[in-house]
Amino acid sequence: MIEYENLGRANAPFFEDYRKSFESVLESGWYILGKEVQQFEKDFANYCSVSYCAGVANGLDALILALRYFDLKEGDEVIVPSNTYIATILAIVHNKLVPVLVEPDIHTYNIDPDLIEAKVTKRTKAILVVHLYGKVCEMDKIIAIAKKHDLQIIEDCAQAHGASYKGIKAGAFGQFGAFSFYPTKNLGALADGGAITTNDEQSHRTVTAMRNYGSGKKYYNEIIGFNSRLDELQAAFLSIKLKKLDEITLHKRTLAKLYVEGLKEDFIKPVVDPDYFDVYHIFNIRHPKRDDLKNYLLKNEIKTEIHYPVPPNKQRAMVGIIDDQPTPISEIIHNTTLSLPISYFHSQNDIEKVIETINKF
Repeated sequence: MIEYENLGRANAPFFEDYRKSFESVLESGWYILGKEVQQFEKDFANYCSVSYCAGVANGLDALILALRYFDLKEGDEVIVPSNTYIATILAIVHNKLVPVLVEPDIHTYNIDPDLIEAKVTKRTKAILVVHLYGKVCEMDKIIAIAKKHDLQIIEDCAQAHGASYKGIKAGAFGQFGAFSFYPTKNLGALADGGAITTNDEQSHRTVTAMRNYGSGKKYYNEIIGFNSRLDELQAAFLSIKLKKLDEITLHKRTLAKLYVEGLKEDFIKPVVDPDYFDVYHIFNIRHPKRDDLKNYLLKNEIKTEIHYPVPPNKQRAMVGIIDDQPTPISEIIHNTTLSLPISYFHSQNDIEKVIETINKF
């Protein structure tokens, strides 16, 4: 059986270092906002080519805090791609803002810049872009629109650690970049974790206080805050894996190249463009008989996933919030997309077997 993911096998190369870090953190007696978090924040900021990074509890909190920073009014609108994961929408809703769905480009699956401006109103305050599957959005066009209409840009980088567009990495384009370190990510922890990146010192100070009860100095609370802190143990694990992130990315790009070159044209494959450095958190294809294809592969001992089977506006939780916004392009993607195995533990032989099997479908 070729598994879609196996986190034990994917993390096995790091086990020895993880054990040493666990013992070090355990014996230190300091488990919240200590030297491990500080070191990881510094290293991850450098990796993303930004000035600052604040570790938080998870990717959703990173988005919520980034949006909360702007102190927007209830009912203000935030433009967001219609095919994103529900967390992006939830961050907007939790801030009592209105998600305005913009359809993706059918080829890149990222928000279509040419459709954004038509959705801008007097109430629009921000664009929340999502670098889906590990491909950065077409940011030059988006930045131009944001400047024209005086809109803030927040990046959902949950799937794009190390991805870049025209040489600029995810998390360095907007006022904030919001990252998730959920265990399945290319840079994954062994539990939940997240981070907010920025190039603005005051923004960094504010979100750093917000994550810790609104306190920049112990027992002195300057703003309304939250309890959302990356813990010392996960920071230590992430620091270990960060040193190998480029190696992880190279491995996944090598496997992706096999897919792109080996899969028949019956399957719609990810677009490859020299302006984009894709990190392939997910390698998705599309096929009109997706469900049959998924079942066929499972019968041939190959596991796959669907990211995602239901678009946000069709979720029960979104009734009365965004269910009245039609998204025909998004629905095509959700009904035809299939994610193929592409983990750090997969070998080239694994992927060649998948290719051989899928081409017989």
